[in-house]
Amino acid sequence: MESKKYKKDEKPAGDIICEPLVKYETLVLDPAKRYSYADYLTWVDDKRRELFDGFVRMMAGPLTVHSVISTNIAGNVWAFIRKRKGKCKIFHSPIDVRLPKNGETADNEVFTVVQPDIVMVCDPSKIDEKGIIGAPDLVVEVLSPSNSRLMMSTKFDLYEEAGVKEYWVVYPKSGVTVFLLKENGKYDNGTTYDIVYAPDAKIPVHTLKGLKISLKELFEE
Repeated sequence: MESKKYKKDEKPAGDIICEPLVKYETLVLDPAKRYSYADYLTWVDDKRRELFDGFVRMMAGPLTVHSVISTNIAGNVWAFIRKRKGKCKIFHSPIDVRLPKNGETADNEVFTVVQPDIVMVCDPSKIDEKGIIGAPDLVVEVLSPSNSRLMMSTKFDLYEEAGVKEYWVVYPKSGVTVFLLKENGKYDNGTTYDIVYAPDAKIPVHTLKGLKISLKELFEE
C-alpha cells in the first residue's frame, strides 16, 4: 500500500488519531512531608516511587540478573497455579500494593504503598483496579545494591506488621532466605537456601502446597 504524504496544515482522515506528545512537568516532592496514596495517584511522570508511612522512597530500575531471577520465580508460580486451576493470582512489578492500617482503606487514609518484585494474592477481594489492597500471601523481593539494607529492615517490618504469610528475600549472587509468619504475628528466623553450598536444593512455596522451586534453575541466566 502506498503511503500518503500530508501537506503542512492537512489533517489525516479516517480512524487515524493524532495526539500530541506527552510532556511531563518536573515534579518536586518534599522529602520531609507525609503523603497519602491519594497524593501518590496525582504524580504523573515516569518515576517509580514507594511510600513508607507517607514518606517517599525513589526506586531504581532493576539490574538484568534481578529481572531474570524474578521472572523465573513468577513463571514457576504461575505455571503451578494454572496447571491446578488455582484461585491465587501472581503479579510481577510494577504493581501497587497498599498496606492500610486499622482498616482504613480510603485513598487519603493509606500511607504505605510498595511495589514488590513479585506478589501472590489468594483472596480476590484484595484485588481492585488500582492494584492490591491488603497483605499478599506471598511477597518476593530481589535485592540490589541500592535496596539491600532497606529490604532487610524497613520492608521486613512492613510485611510482618501487615501480615504477609511468606516473604522471600533473594540475594542475586548467593541464594534465597524464606521467612514465614508465625501464629504470634512475627516472622521466624528464616530458612536460607545457598546456591554455593546447596545448589540442588528445592525451595518449598509454603503458601502453595506442593510447589517446590529448584534453586539451580532459579539462578540460571
